[in-house]
Amino acid sequence: MIKCGECGYENMDGLDYCDGCGAKLAAAAGGNAAAPAENKSETTPPEAGADIDAKATPSLAADAPVDGQPTSEVPTGDLKKETPAPSADVSGGAAPSAAPAAFKAKLSVVRGGLKKKEFPLEDGNNLVGRWDPETGSFPEVDLDADDPEAKISRKHALIRIDGGKITIEDIGSLNGTYVNRQPRLSPGSPAEIKSGDEVIIGKTFLKLVIEPIS
Repeated sequence: MIKCGECGYENMDGLDYCDGCGAKLAAAAGGNAAAPAENKSETTPPEAGADIDAKATPSLAADAPVDGQPTSEVPTGDLKKETPAPSADVSGGAAPSAAPAAFKAKLSVVRGGLKKKEFPLEDGNNLVGRWDPETGSFPEVDLDADDPEAKISRKHALIRIDGGKITIEDIGSLNGTYVNRQPRLSPGSPAEIKSGDEVIIGKTFLKLVIEPIS
């Protein structure tokens, strides 16, 4: 019999490795001499190696799913950044106001068209001009029928209602926009108008009428 110098297991004669621990056995002529030190690292028992691997990698053991319990997916790569809410588009159209106007506004024809004809104004932008046959677009205040001499531009002026304020702005018309017989408005420079103000578009005279909402 050959006794293993590592674990003490009694092995049959003629074996080169221990049946108990797998360590290299000393030659039969050498009796029970201890195995060379350099072989210890190569003959670590499988059980001991498994324990060392488990202890050396605790994160892997912790990440292993438990039977019967749901697992959560861990995102890889860059963390997903929170997408900011899109800001309101202010490039065109009616800008949102804090609160709707507490009144109704309209333009009433005084001279140069069908007298007392009225054009209701909406919150936001109201285009003043004439129907465009090329694009088929109609302005909110369409003065085509009230402008036989074609003195009003297709896109003449812009009236804007924002909360409790009403403004009018010339947008590059040919014959100009006037308020209360004052000098011609400069294009791109809004002027505030109030109830009873007179607005001249081309040769058409209109009056702003404001009525409270009951």
